[in-house]
Amino acid sequence: MTNADLHDDVRDPELPGLLLTTERDALIPLLRSRPDADFALPTAACPGWTVRHVLAHCSAALTRVVEHRFEKGVFSPESNDRDIAERAGWTNAEVVDELERGMTEAGAAIAKAGGGLDMVALGEWVHGGDVREAFGEPGAYAGDGLPYALTLLARVSREKGHVPLHADLDDLDEPLLLGDANGEHPPARFIGEASTLVRLYSGRPLGGARYELAGVEEGELNLFG
Repeated sequence: MTNADLHDDVRDPELPGLLLTTERDALIPLLRSRPDADFALPTAACPGWTVRHVLAHCSAALTRVVEHRFEKGVFSPESNDRDIAERAGWTNAEVVDELERGMTEAGAAIAKAGGGLDMVALGEWVHGGDVREAFGEPGAYAGDGLPYALTLLARVSREKGHVPLHADLDDLDEPLLLGDANGEHPPARFIGEASTLVRLYSGRPLGGARYELAGVEEGELNLFG
């Protein structure tokens, strides 16, 4: 993926599925290599949830997408808790199996949805970072999926009319433009690593990351709050 791709406002319907399958290929082998005890580790990004809870939530969400099950209140905290509870009797391996199927099959459904479900793919990738961080893996919110995630992040932030932001990323040669640059507000400015930008936009702990942010408060950037 080129820097030009990161500035393209035209929706690529295949991109969410590509992000999911890229994350699948990185995350699933990692999960299958970990002992059951690691699934009980707490996740700093999701207080009160263990790795197992995060994975059950992710697998349930993708299964809903594949099966087109979107009843009233879907993806609310209460709905998420019910989805997790429904899988309480499953083995960890069964949860991972469902997650793998969802990551493989959900892309087609998301592509057909016209953009309304694109953020599901982005959220799944961020949750993969939550799990990696709980495991102590390096580069929790980076890896092969990062360029695709940044593209989705930039477009979603524009569509939501988010605060305009000019990001000078250590990982890219050209700046990344996020939010609604309609001229009503001067763009805020971020300087730092792309993974730190992801943490800010997803409301994740910053882990002592060094960066510069001007013209906007940290909490204003959170797309998932």
